[in-house]
Amino acid sequence: MRPDQIQPELYEQQLEEKHAELTRLMADLPLPDLEVFPSDPTHYRMRAEFRIWHEGDDLYYAMFDSAEPRTPIRTDQFLAASTLINELMPALLDAVRDIPVLRHKLFQVDFLTTTTGEALISLLYHKPIDDEWNKAARLMSEAFPACHFIGRSRKKKQILTRDFVMETLTVHGQKFHYQQVENSFTQPNAGISEKMLEWALDVTEGLSGDLLEMYCGNGNFSIPLARRFDRVVATEISKVSVNSAQLNIAINGMSNVQVVKMASEDVSAALNGESELPKTLLQAGVDALSPSVVLVDPPRAGLDEATVELVRKVDRILYISCNPETLKANLEALASTHKVVRYAMFDQFPYTHHVETGVFLERLETTE
Repeated sequence: MRPDQIQPELYEQQLEEKHAELTRLMADLPLPDLEVFPSDPTHYRMRAEFRIWHEGDDLYYAMFDSAEPRTPIRTDQFLAASTLINELMPALLDAVRDIPVLRHKLFQVDFLTTTTGEALISLLYHKPIDDEWNKAARLMSEAFPACHFIGRSRKKKQILTRDFVMETLTVHGQKFHYQQVENSFTQPNAGISEKMLEWALDVTEGLSGDLLEMYCGNGNFSIPLARRFDRVVATEISKVSVNSAQLNIAINGMSNVQVVKMASEDVSAALNGESELPKTLLQAGVDALSPSVVLVDPPRAGLDEATVELVRKVDRILYISCNPETLKANLEALASTHKVVRYAMFDQFPYTHHVETGVFLERLETTE
């Protein structure tokens, strides 16, 4: 996204265009009225990445247009990024500008911030970072007391304090705390993340029993939804995300959530009876699990055939999608057994074509 594409005065128009495009795409599916959740028009991204461009004695943040990938667009401020990122951008450049070991071969800066004022700043280099860099970076970091710094070069990662921040999201008035680790997946738009969690709680209101969750990440959905269910078994393939999820479960005091490190394809194969239940699933008590709801939040490729067959066996499906096209294909595959009873669009990425969608499905026999 180019900085000049962020035009708050046109936000409502672009939201309407997304609504219309999604409606066109899904026109041949039987869907309820679309619930639309708008984003803040500015300062909605809690993380951002910028290239660093060197021109003589000057250096500045740069972004690039895919149509002209070799032409840097100077980006002194970025309206999409959080207020804290915009405050840190000039201060960081001023801090490294006159320190050769910090400035030389610096080619990228990544910011990860929270709604509570924490920041993690990663400095990426086209040179090995060493003890001299470490000493200079620690001295420089004293001017940024609320920030954590990481240095990265080829095959090396130097953590000055820690490589994560702690985010707090407020969902229906209750606060939930999440560890967010550098370079691991987290929802970039905190405001929309809160709306998605509230919607998930709303559509599952009055339900109980067990919840099976796939693609759980750091427990973003698992933890608030644990209030709705007797047991939650969540699966995730990323080791970093699993570790964060387990920490987040503990710090939020949830005793009824278990996370299993396993790929969705393997989980589906085991639960579909195509393979024996592995020890990790047995230890989580999946053999005794009787899910009343299955929650899936897959990557852009959507659900594979085995996972579609698995979720088809459950009475209710909560599906969070980052790709409407694969969502449509999955809904067509589920149309013989399930009906969509709630349908929402979350504007996670304003001023882009990307759309985040949520659907809640119930077995046809229970809706007729």
